[in-house]
Amino acid sequence: MSDLFFAPLFRNKNILTGDGGYTIMHPVPESFSAPVDGNERWKAQQRLQESSKYFEDASHNWDDPENAKRYAENSRGEYDDRVQTTIAGLTLTKDMRVLDIGAGPGTLAIPIASLVKTVTAIEPGAGMAAVLREQCRAQGITNVRCIQKLWEEIDPARDLDGPYDLVIASLSLTMEDIRAALVKMDAVAKGEVCLYWFVDMPFWERMYVDLWEPLHGSTYYPGPKTDCLFEVLYEAGIYANVAMMPLAKEYRFASRDEMAAFFRRRFKVTTREQEQILDAYLAPLVQEKNGDVVVSGSSTYAKVWWKATGRSG
Repeated sequence: MSDLFFAPLFRNKNILTGDGGYTIMHPVPESFSAPVDGNERWKAQQRLQESSKYFEDASHNWDDPENAKRYAENSRGEYDDRVQTTIAGLTLTKDMRVLDIGAGPGTLAIPIASLVKTVTAIEPGAGMAAVLREQCRAQGITNVRCIQKLWEEIDPARDLDGPYDLVIASLSLTMEDIRAALVKMDAVAKGEVCLYWFVDMPFWERMYVDLWEPLHGSTYYPGPKTDCLFEVLYEAGIYANVAMMPLAKEYRFASRDEMAAFFRRRFKVTTREQEQILDAYLAPLVQEKNGDVVVSGSSTYAKVWWKATGRSG
């Protein structure tokens, strides 16, 4: 893990790279004019991404208990290295009170619980919250409290018992008004705030960008990344540290038929022509490992952290 200083110079769609150059991160429409203000740029890119989704991907409906259980299983397998890396990078003690925003099925909250005094988990998805509570019961964990709300809906005075020694948000920064979300995180913390977010396009998002035009005749626009997040923090008077880490993604299936069915649902493939486009795209990515069919890719994500400023907003 290497540290990289992010200068507050990010504009448009560029990100500072380790060799001092700039890399174009993702496509934007020709008519897109990036706002100077980082928060407005974040909002604009979020809206662009939402405009790409003309159908709902049912596999990402986190109110569905089955989807939540599948994600939880991945957390104990595919995501295990990332979870261990995240926990190893945190200073945790038995007297700490932790706030986990976008906790999912307890990916971090459950392994952290035995290392700290209490964990308050914020999770809006009904399926995710149910799996989190179920896992806590099954493992006899009594120091995790789950609040089923969006972070934007949380009233710190009513819902929380802060301030917290550590505030975490791991790959859960989907709030449109990111500045308000970040300022609220800072306000409820008395120790560190640690965020984890994408630096470049994760593998799943790169697949959407590659396939949307040939499959559906329109462009898929990725969401905002860490360059924009850092800019928003800087403009809010929060001067964060940044460290880069590799991010692997793996889809594992029992058969090629199962793989094909999964990706056809994901990319809304309904015609024979679309099937041929998808099959040609997947062919060089498919591997067989220990009897399973695997499609995988890698990207980069960042840990962004700071000591709480002590401001109330």
